[in-house]
Amino acid sequence: MTTFDDLLEEAGTFGRCQRRIFALLCLMSVPFAGVSVGTVFQGFTPDHWCRDPAVVERRQACSWSLAESRRLTVPPVNSSGVLQQSSCEQYEVDWNATALACDTQELDLSEVPVTGCKNGWEYQYERRQSFVTEFNLVCSDGWWVDMYQSALNLGFLIGSFAFGFFADRFGRKNSFLVSNSLNAIAGIGLALTPNYVSILVLRGIFGFGTKAGWMSAYVLLTEIVGVEYRQTVGISYQMSYSVGILLLPLLAYFITDWRWLQLAISVPYILFLSYYWFIPESPRWLISQNKSFRALEITQAMAKENKRKLNDTVTLTDEEGDLPSASLLDLVRTPNMRKHTFILMFNWFTTAVVYQGLIMRVGIAGGNVYINFFISGLVEFPAAFLILFTIERIGRRIPFASANIVAGAACFITALIPDNMFWFKTVVACIGRLGITIAFEMVVFVNAELYPTYIRNLGMSVCSSLCDVGGIVVPFLLYRLAVIWLELPLIIFGVVALIAGGLVLLLPETRGVPLPETIDDVEFPNR
Repeated sequence: MTTFDDLLEEAGTFGRCQRRIFALLCLMSVPFAGVSVGTVFQGFTPDHWCRDPAVVERRQACSWSLAESRRLTVPPVNSSGVLQQSSCEQYEVDWNATALACDTQELDLSEVPVTGCKNGWEYQYERRQSFVTEFNLVCSDGWWVDMYQSALNLGFLIGSFAFGFFADRFGRKNSFLVSNSLNAIAGIGLALTPNYVSILVLRGIFGFGTKAGWMSAYVLLTEIVGVEYRQTVGISYQMSYSVGILLLPLLAYFITDWRWLQLAISVPYILFLSYYWFIPESPRWLISQNKSFRALEITQAMAKENKRKLNDTVTLTDEEGDLPSASLLDLVRTPNMRKHTFILMFNWFTTAVVYQGLIMRVGIAGGNVYINFFISGLVEFPAAFLILFTIERIGRRIPFASANIVAGAACFITALIPDNMFWFKTVVACIGRLGITIAFEMVVFVNAELYPTYIRNLGMSVCSSLCDVGGIVVPFLLYRLAVIWLELPLIIFGVVALIAGGLVLLLPETRGVPLPETIDDVEFPNR
């Protein structure tokens, strides 16, 4: 009798066939970056103030600057100890009933009453358009901006559960093909719909499909390569997401309308439907579903493409093909599975909150959002190389825990550095981004390595659902707390990251350990 790992050794653990599949699936990971954090540009809130039609008319007639007309429109307010011009209030004065001259320097407006904006807002955004400027989602309506990212993560959450079952029942390939169909329809529809509530609904559907497809492709990759290539393939797959992070600010800079940017992110999912002809089903999954004959056919095709030949008398072991159906209770029924599940769930939550929080913070921290986003994205590449350098020399657990601890400490320190030390603050923040990126990349493949085959996709989906819960929470956590104190979210990020780092030390080491096939392999690893 032969196990699939034995068969894979004969067919090639990372031959031409696996490299081709790997390259194709990495392409699918690139636009996922635009889906998950594109809100930094699509929902950018530029400097804004109340619009007064009379002042706008006089500005054009008198050739005033924006600053001069703004002084006549809005009062100064105290914001975190700094005197700034209000974004949500205006002077309650009818300039049409006054003899407003072009020379306004002598006007004293300190005693003029103020009121809320009555005629919309003006934006300092240089002929660009985000959905914030299109729908005027500022001031009392600012919480609608938070809903854009939360709707996506709600879709991630529902999709993780639904497609987790779907992928374990109907296959990894079918899962990502169905998700890509949904992505193309919802993504393009999102760019075309004129109503913001409809946009939120489609944004949720978009999230429903994209996360599930990304995770299913990741699981398929880990199941068709040998154990010695699992971590390299997994991290490199996530590096293609980092390539998307770098491409996103370039796209956003040249595509000035958020709707066209949405189309640019969505159209590739139509092309990915062609993968039906290029990507096979996971043989390991087929064996777990009592479809050993089909698994053997696919493995023989892989061996042929790899210029290898299988033994003519190969027979797969019955125990690999006699596994139970996936069940949520299997994740918590036994002690080790229960411990792994709860620790992984908290780490998924933490990495989502800190990772997305630090990225989204770029949009409110000031400076050039395109350059700052690009620089922070560059940090993700050293993260991947550090992982590849350490995990085979040290293992998974220590680098995983250390990354969380470094991220937490960096968040605390960044919050305490004064704003006038801008570059020092930026460097420390980038160290925090580096740490949480390492943690995010490691939680994905450690999660896959800790669960048995028949429930691996469901286990990853359930645990990563806490990532989606974190994604739902983080816009409100970041934007609402930043109103109180800009650095307050960083303190929260630091606390959860340090706790996550401590919990990781309770997980087992998985370096060089074959993927578990049954729950007994998890509960009795040394048997």
